[in-house]
Amino acid sequence: MSARRVYLDHNATTPLRPQVRAALLETLERLGGNPSSVHAAGRAARHLLDQARERTAAALAVHEDELVFTSGGTESNHLALLGALAAATARAGAAGAGLVTTAVEHASVLGPARHLAATGHPLEIAGVDGQARIDPAEVVARALRCRARLVSVMAANNEVGTLGPLSGLGAALAELAPDLRPLLHTDAVQALGRVSIDLRGWGVDLASFSGHKLGGPVGVGLLYHRRGVPLDPLWWGGEQEDGLRPGTENVAGAVATSLAVELAVAERGTFAARLRELEGWMWSSLADALPGTQLIGPPLGSPERLPGTLNVLLPDADGKVLVTRLDLEGLEASAGSACASGSLEPSHVLRAMGRDERQARAGLRLSLGRSTTWEDARQAVDILVRTCGGARARR
Repeated sequence: MSARRVYLDHNATTPLRPQVRAALLETLERLGGNPSSVHAAGRAARHLLDQARERTAAALAVHEDELVFTSGGTESNHLALLGALAAATARAGAAGAGLVTTAVEHASVLGPARHLAATGHPLEIAGVDGQARIDPAEVVARALRCRARLVSVMAANNEVGTLGPLSGLGAALAELAPDLRPLLHTDAVQALGRVSIDLRGWGVDLASFSGHKLGGPVGVGLLYHRRGVPLDPLWWGGEQEDGLRPGTENVAGAVATSLAVELAVAERGTFAARLRELEGWMWSSLADALPGTQLIGPPLGSPERLPGTLNVLLPDADGKVLVTRLDLEGLEASAGSACASGSLEPSHVLRAMGRDERQARAGLRLSLGRSTTWEDARQAVDILVRTCGGARARR
């Protein structure tokens, strides 16, 4: 077993950046009031929260009143889906307003989507091809079929790294007659900081983000909510976050997350280039050393692929068993989404891509991040080759 451990599970969570940690601790030390209070301590907390919102909005090129701080990507996705369809039902009288999403979405989108279906909202789930690519024409056709009020398509797949066709989909939806045009939501949790985000250019109405995927703190997320888009809250009893998210705001978390977003956007180009270089070397090394290894998703270097996400099928491997063996050797990776890591079910993403049940259980996700070094990459490949090569030799 290696004494030095290698962490390649950044799509699940990425370590807190030193600058972000410092901002978090400094804010906690300075913070003395509730941002809803009108006294000096409360006003100081409100000022910090307002600054965090302004900095985040500037980084995302949106208005500060279009951002809602949440507890993470999961809450943001729930607020977008449940809130948008509740508003459509209440305001437009669109009883049973429909929803279209895709078969490869994160569980925090598919879960509320199925709940909505169970409560009377027509649900259409678009399929994908063998590289997890989504066809905008199919999504639009399904939206028309169920008179959808909302379409939800992720910007980047968390398991295999395929990018969603947001630009083309937004343009196609914009061509529909106003009474047929649904809102467009995207789960952009994995995309921010690794690909260019253009919410206005894509025609996105709602977008979800999460701080801890960017080197920010766990427990803070964001929902972009375009001006004029009707949205109902999930909870009531407070006017915080423009009435959309009642409860005392996490000011220190918002400050830290705003810095993480700012840094991620500013450094995106160089960061993505370094990830591509590292993953390219790792993939070629694995393919040479372990013949029969398959890369899942679009080819490396493809404009349809998220930098830093390698999902591979290793010969004769079971992903979840392999994850445990690799952990014992000092390599921390995952089999699919972290939210499903305790499940014995095969990956729904790989199944949607046409993989059989055995293959859908065998996918190993190696996700790289800001702290990943060349030494990490070399050690990871060495552990994988030693572990998988040794297993094959024993057969």
